[in-house]
Amino acid sequence: MKRLTDKMNNLAVKGYVKGMQARAKLAEVIAQKSGEGFVDTALKILISVVVGALLLAGLYTLFKDTILPTLTQKITTLFNYQG
Repeated sequence: MKRLTDKMNNLAVKGYVKGMQARAKLAEVIAQKSGEGFVDTALKILISVVVGALLLAGLYTLFKDTILPTLTQKITTLFNYQG
């Protein structure tokens, strides 16, 4: 019976020590004042999406107004060859 009590005490002490270590680590993480927060990450993602949308809109406008009409005209003249 004494061995069982000793094992239970060892387990209780180990559990207490692990709990205190976890508590100390949690307190250290919470107390940190450096690092990247959620707002910074959200702002970076938002800026990336806006810049990407502007880039796509610019490319679409370029293709629609400049490249596609010229390409259509060249293809039409290519197939209307009357040599």
